[in-house]
Formats: sequence, structure tokens, C-alpha cells
Amino acid sequence: MTYADLKGKVAVVTGGSRGIGAATVRALAEHGVRVAVNGRDPDAVDAMVAELWQAGATATGVVADVTDAAAVTRMRDRVEGDLGPVDIVAAFAGGGLARPGIPLDQYTEEEWHASVDGNLTATFLTLRAFLPAMRERGRGSIITMASSAAREPTPAPAPYAAAKAGIIMLTRHVAAQEGPYGLRVNCLSPAMILTERTSAHVPAEQRERIAARYPMRRLGEPDDVAAATLFLASDASSWLTGLVIDVAGGSIMR
Repeated sequence: MTYADLKGKVAVVTGGSRGIGAATVRALAEHGVRVAVNGRDPDAVDAMVAELWQAGATATGVVADVTDAAAVTRMRDRVEGDLGPVDIVAAFAGGGLARPGIPLDQYTEEEWHASVDGNLTATFLTLRAFLPAMRERGRGSIITMASSAAREPTPAPAPYAAAKAGIIMLTRHVAAQEGPYGLRVNCLSPAMILTERTSAHVPAEQRERIAARYPMRRLGEPDDVAAATLFLASDASSWLTGLVIDVAGGSIMR
């Protein structure tokens, strides 16, 4: 499916140099979106931007730690200076930063703060930076990133699950507040996605067992999440806001 209305718009994708973010960056660029790629690894960001330019897209790279408010502000200013006013924000930076499958009392404060800051705080700072200008223009689509771990108890680390659940409620609050100004804010909640990290850290046998529990009998691909992002970024979802879409192969049904 193609979304012609996306052509010429400007998007910023945090965590856009790898995994789901990278697939989203490619999908947006293929639709004529001018894309800002954010990440913390300069080499990965440069490689993604070079790939996009080689494919004929317009892109810029911004290396920034989105848990740092000043760095996020500089990122916003750089993106607007390079590409123009931002129409689409995909706040995808984050990830599992604590040990899975252990009791809550065994997590350290450092592990708790790393998960909450790397996921929930990073999303808060990103939205806070881009919202004022989008509100003033009276348009824009914001997509946040949760996880199936936020939807029901799983073996995922409790700090990570709590941070992702916080993103869901943050998304709903901002959607209710910003709807009158023409902004839409929605959340994607993937189950296990076959990113580079998943393939490297989860053995094939374990991936097969997990896939067998899903009604669709397969794990997700980064392109599955990217496709949902395109829909939420486009005018095809112009009357949808405050939603959580479970990109989860039927493992979450509600």
C-alpha cells in the first residue's frame, strides 16, 4: 500500500539507525518523506543516511542521546534547519536494558533508571521538544513505541515493562490534550520482532517456540512495524488518535 499524502513531509525517527527504526526510515523515504535519522552510534547513523541518499531520498543524520534534554533540543533545531518543519515524529528510541525473568527486588536502582530513562523519559523529552511547533502549525502525527510487555505480564524485565506501559498512558494523555490542535498521537506495541539484536541474542530454538504460541505462527519483522507506522503517519488514519495498535501476530487481542 502507498500513501501519496506523505510525499514531501518531514519526519524524525529516534532510534532510526537500526532495527525497527531503520525499517521505518526506509519506508518513509520510499514514500518521499524527508527523514531525519537519530541514533547514538555515529557510524550507524552515517551509514543509514548514506543508504538513503544513494536511493535518491533526502535525509539528515543527528547523533543525540534522547535521554538528554539539551541534546534533544539541539536535535530538533538541527532537523528543522536541515529539512524544515517536522510533520511526523516517530519516537522509537528505547529497548530492554535490564535482566529479564528475575524478581523485582533483585533489580538495582541503576537498572530501573536505565529502563525508565531509556524508554519513557526519552519519549517524554522527544514529544516535549517537537510538540510546540506542531501545535502552532495545527498538524502532525506522533507515533510512540511500547511493547507487548506493557500489555500483559511476560518474562520481560519489570522495569522495561513498566516504562513501556508508561509510554502508553503518556500517549493517551498527549492525544487527548493535542487533538483540539489538529495533532494525532498513537502508539505501536510490538511483540517479538526479528531485529538484528533479537537474532543475535535469542537462540533459533527459542524463537521457534515463541512463534508457535502466536496465532499467526511467526515472529514479526521490522517491516511489519514500519507498515503500521506509515498508516498512522498518513491521512489514512486522520480520525484516529490515542490508539494502541498491537503489532503482535495475534498474541494480544483486545
